[in-house]
Amino acid sequence: MMHTTLKALLAGAVLLTAGAAAKAQEEIIFGISAANGSLQERTASEFAKRANEKLGDKAVVKVFDSSQLGKDKDMLQKIKLGTMHLTLPSSTMPEIAPEYALFDLPFMVKDRDHLARIDETLFKDVLVPAAEAQGYRPLAIWENGFRQITNNERPINTPADLEGLKIRTPNSSWRVAMFQAYGANPTPMSFSEVFVALQTGVIDGQENPLTNIAAGKLDEVQKYLSMSGHVYSPAYPTVGIATFEKLDPEIQTVLAETAQEVATWAREQGASADGELLQKLKDGGMEVNEADRQAFIDASKPLYEKFASEVEGGQEMIDKAQSLADGS
Repeated sequence: MMHTTLKALLAGAVLLTAGAAAKAQEEIIFGISAANGSLQERTASEFAKRANEKLGDKAVVKVFDSSQLGKDKDMLQKIKLGTMHLTLPSSTMPEIAPEYALFDLPFMVKDRDHLARIDETLFKDVLVPAAEAQGYRPLAIWENGFRQITNNERPINTPADLEGLKIRTPNSSWRVAMFQAYGANPTPMSFSEVFVALQTGVIDGQENPLTNIAAGKLDEVQKYLSMSGHVYSPAYPTVGIATFEKLDPEIQTVLAETAQEVATWAREQGASADGELLQKLKDGGMEVNEADRQAFIDASKPLYEKFASEVEGGQEMIDKAQSLADGS
């Protein structure tokens, strides 16, 4: 009887110890608005996989995609309040700090190598401090991708073809200004609402990287895909500084280092998937055309003037980014 009691006590002690260990494991909540299967979601999942391998029993990163935890604006608030740890804003970042509208300047980013050079200089020296002043810390620049235009009315060859079309944009005042300059009727809304809005005719079209168009199954509700490449849109794995700094320093280091590590993976994935995604959308029935790049560049000049005049140090940022286009 005594032997049995001792065994029971020991078993209970083991269970209590295991329970305490499980309880001690920090849950790192990572909420994103992008759809399952998009490059943003796959990058977030790759980040979680790599970070969890390094964290061991110390913490576990859990990813919630497709706006399960709210829209971008909601999730940015949550990482500040501490009910979430990480989120992945993209086009909404200029609403946090106007310096991020650099990436809303059409044709600013020549290619992914150019983006990598901007990452090494302007991101660390200018963009990160601008967000930190608002209580946020982006840990890296991940890929969202080069944005293209889809709609149900006609192929878009020049900005004139956008005249009067209701085009969904992200909730970004800079993207709204861009499509106003092109003659469209921009309609900001969250990506999670876009499919139904297109299906019901609330909007005529939208603009997004191929990865989001494919993951969102927009080929099912859009006829024309116009390859404009008007903006390279980054995504930023971002923490609220106050919440982040409450984490164990070891956890902070793993998250920050892994975010940087995965940035290169994301760009490689984006580059390799472009052709495959385009073919997939063609197979889905979309009619594809190449837009007149120069016509869009000419129509974009007011955006550069707006950035230079409204954003502190804006012209210097433009000059620096453009000087990096060819590796100089």
